[in-house]
Amino acid sequence: MSKSLLLVIDFINEIVNPKAKTGVCAAHVAEKKVMDKANQAIAWARGKKMPIAHVKVGFSDGYIECPKKSPVFSKAAENGVLKLGEWGTEFHDDMDVRPEDKVIIKHRISAFYNTDLETVLRANGVETLYICGVSTNMAVELTSREAHDRDYQVVVISDACGSFDEETHQTALKVLTRIANIITVAELA
Repeated sequence: MSKSLLLVIDFINEIVNPKAKTGVCAAHVAEKKVMDKANQAIAWARGKKMPIAHVKVGFSDGYIECPKKSPVFSKAAENGVLKLGEWGTEFHDDMDVRPEDKVIIKHRISAFYNTDLETVLRANGVETLYICGVSTNMAVELTSREAHDRDYQVVVISDACGSFDEETHQTALKVLTRIANIITVAELA
């Protein structure tokens, strides 16, 4: 397990908290107990002394990194969401995030795009990337694809991932079977 890392993607308030302005994945995440499953995966990784990296999407005060033409992010500044340092980009209180965990800030969907993720992986000799998070069809899928193309073995922990709804989640997992090993939290043991 020393050549593995658990990547936990976007369990931030703006995405998974029902009190958020958007809360785009909140209902599915709550219904399927996705954060509980993600925390089980985190506990498993901690037990294996595996490094853990938490990813969050966000933008600085002036939204200078925010792509104006993006259908996903273009309204962030207008709606005052995803601003780093505010409640919306804090990790949800229910998530087990500790000071020794690496935190990666991203400004796009992928956890690789213009972040220090690859530097962290290479510095730690990581060969296998365990991935969980939200949303399955966006950040999890794109990060998994990029990890695959960078020659990492990819393992997606299916029940520790969530999306807008179950159909979207399952469709993404079906697509990911071509490039990743899809398992459940129970299968980690």
